[in-house]
Formats: sequence, structure tokens, C-alpha cells
Amino acid sequence: MTSENSAVTSASLLAGIRQARLVGIVRGNDGGAAAKAALAAMEEGFRYVEIALTTPNALEAIREVRAAAPAGCFVGAGTVLSQADVEHVAAAGAQFIVTPSLAPSISEAAGAGIPVLAGALTPSEAYEAMERGATAIKLFPASIGGPGYLKAVRDPFPDIPFIAVGGVGLGEATGYWEAGAIAVGLGGPLFGTAASGGDLADMRDRARSFLGLAAEFAAREGNGTRA
Repeated sequence: MTSENSAVTSASLLAGIRQARLVGIVRGNDGGAAAKAALAAMEEGFRYVEIALTTPNALEAIREVRAAAPAGCFVGAGTVLSQADVEHVAAAGAQFIVTPSLAPSISEAAGAGIPVLAGALTPSEAYEAMERGATAIKLFPASIGGPGYLKAVRDPFPDIPFIAVGGVGLGEATGYWEAGAIAVGLGGPLFGTAASGGDLADMRDRARSFLGLAAEFAAREGNGTRA
């Protein structure tokens, strides 16, 4: 399982996601449409996009996006659970993996040098995922407790990088950033039905809105102010 993935290290992925503040999550019922949606998001400025393995023909979609991704953009595989999943997505060219839970794939991918955004909800799960070699924690589903819950979980673990995922829309993203999330993960609120053959133009509009919001927040942070 050594491949071009080794060029993307945990440190470089983490630094890039901290800067971008956004991760796209593609999940649909058409692999071809999923690839088109991922590439459209990248063309608009999203640097990190994952394609969930629950999408039909996800591996082919990952290959397609990896081959056509703009410079500086990275494709990951989501809903990666098993050792076999890790092997398959690595062979397809995925540059990072994402899990929904404390799955065996965390230690498997970490051992192979593939960065992992590991799904966790509780403090114990977050700690365990980092012990297994996760690069960052995907707080999922974040909407169960909102930004206040994220802040509470972060208090005893200030050094664990958290990405808020699940029910995060344009109106919620800033709250999670302010609570300390290094990024937010965007599925339906960004892609809508685009990964199932829906309208790409509307998705591109939403992508620009999220990118603009992230840029505004970064500018405020740089000035030492918050809304």
C-alpha cells in the first residue's frame, strides 16, 4: 500500500485544512455525477474533497478526480471502515481517508502513512482515535450538540484538531470556527443533489458562498477580531 499517497503527510494535510477551513463531502447515487461534483467544487476553490464509499462506483470516481484535480487540490475517500477499504482506496489514489466512527481503518491507514480524519463524538472516542494515529477528529454528528458541545469537548483536549461535520450549513459554520474547529465538513448543504445528477450551477454558487464565508472569517481572525 505504498503509493503516491505518501506525498501527502499528516502534517501537510492538517496544515492545509487549517488554512482552508473547509472540506467537501460527496455522497450520492451516481459515481460519475459524484466525480463531476467533486471536480466542480475544486474548480471553485475547494482544496479538500472526499468521496464516500457508499456512492456507487466510488473507487472509479476517486480515480477520475485524482487524475483531473487542479493543482493544490486533494481527493479523499469517506466512509472507509475496514482494512480492505483502505487497500482499495489507496490503490484508487485517495490521498486521505475519512471514517464515521472508531473503525479498524484508522490504525490501518495510519500505519500505511495515509492521513486519517477519524469520526468520533465523545471525548473518549476522540482520545482513542488520536491514540490509533488519526490526523484530526471528525466530530460527527456535530449538530447533536452544536458549537457549545464542540467547545466543551475541546476544553480537556486543546491540542486535538477537530473538524465539525453533520448538519453544518452556511448559517452554522462560523459558530463552529469560533468554538475552535479547524474546519467544517460540508455534505448536503454544499452539494445538494449534485452527486446524484442534480444541478451543478447551484452547487457552484453554494461553494462560492462557503469560500467567501471562510475568507471573511480568516480576515477577521487575522485582524484579531470576531463577529
